[in-house]
Amino acid sequence: MVNNAGVFVGKPFIDYTDDDDDSVTGVNLRGFFEISRSAVAAILAQGTGGHLVTVSTSLVDHANSQVPSALASLTKGGLSAVTKSLAIEYATRGIRVNTVALGVIRTPMHPDETHNFLAALHPVGRLGEIDDVVDAIMYLEQAGFVTGEILHVDGGQSAGH
Repeated sequence: MVNNAGVFVGKPFIDYTDDDDDSVTGVNLRGFFEISRSAVAAILAQGTGGHLVTVSTSLVDHANSQVPSALASLTKGGLSAVTKSLAIEYATRGIRVNTVALGVIRTPMHPDETHNFLAALHPVGRLGEIDDVVDAIMYLEQAGFVTGEILHVDGGQSAGH
């Protein structure tokens, strides 16, 4: 199961509203909780093991002054923590839990006129592509000895800039 829902609202911390907080935490945390709880229950019921992968952001580990992201860091950071917790809780029951922490990926969410700025946020100098994300998730799916991992797919962003 892949947890790929997410909301990003980038603004200075003191400019966030209660509605911003409700929206971001509702999708990023409550959405994860509802879907993952059901998925783990279903995996346990089938008795054959399984794998959860959550999509997060490298901004959790490498804040960037050009991208104010306190709510994303607060919520997605929680998902990194719960990845490790669930990986340990369910390791002996055949359930693996991992996260891919992304840089900026070229999707319709980012207008073309922002691509140069966003590409410059990554040491490799380009946006990530959807195939980069798919490749990482497929690696984790096939890596049966990997659980509790936060795999950065961010063009080097988490290593520094």
